[in-house]
Amino acid sequence: MNVCEPLDTPSSYRDAQSNASQDAQYNSLMSSSTLYVGNLSFFTTEEQIYELFAKCASSAGGGAGGVKRIIMGLDRNNKTPCGFAFVEYYTPTEAREALRYVSGTKLDERIIRCDLDPGYKEGRQFGRGRSGGQVRDEHRAEYDPGRGGWGHKAREAERLRQEREREAQQTAVYADRTQIPEGAEDEWQDEGRGVAVEDEGTKKRGRSEGEEQDEEEENPRFRSKLEEADEEEGEGGEETGAEEEDTEGVTFEEVAVKDGDEDDDEEDGDEGEA
Repeated sequence: MNVCEPLDTPSSYRDAQSNASQDAQYNSLMSSSTLYVGNLSFFTTEEQIYELFAKCASSAGGGAGGVKRIIMGLDRNNKTPCGFAFVEYYTPTEAREALRYVSGTKLDERIIRCDLDPGYKEGRQFGRGRSGGQVRDEHRAEYDPGRGGWGHKAREAERLRQEREREAQQTAVYADRTQIPEGAEDEWQDEGRGVAVEDEGTKKRGRSEGEEQDEEEENPRFRSKLEEADEEEGEGGEETGAEEEDTEGVTFEEVAVKDGDEDDDEEDGDEGEA
């Protein structure tokens, strides 16, 4: 009868994705020479793991055997370390000795956890969480600087909160453009108390007739037309002036003689016709 639970016994964890039965998994654990190492820092290197677990192997086998290989756990998406590893020994005895002496100790300022593993298979080195890492990091609510800071769900919640704050700030900034102060009374159009302001970009000032006339006079085409009109008026004035000069030199008697000559000519014409 054991008063204390042995440190080299496997835990109750079972691989949910394994098709083997519980009895088959238990038998595999009893003869396994592979350890699962968890709660590692994302920055812990393979050399650090090898240095620690190689010491346990040397003391157990008297210098024989040792660490066969180390498989680092990787993020499924980024292919970066995500906080776990598999350590394979040459003999099951070395694995149990490492489980007894190493599990619960510190590596890279973190308390690591070790457990017997039924055996590494290709594909198990990748995280099974939705974000690509381990499942335990998906639901972690506390901040852990050695494992990427906040958990995946906490990061998503923080990101959504920041997006909502950013949208609220943008709405507040651009909403000020619709709040136009009326003047000294400091009344705002947005509140329905200010004066409606027309769009300055489309509003055009009315033009008076005087301004249009000034622009036409400055136009060279308009000036040429005015000059032509002045020339025509000048020619007409010269003709009327010549006629007036001709009539000014004729006396009343000359006019009467001319009228008498015209009457005689008309009478001669009538007699000839008769």
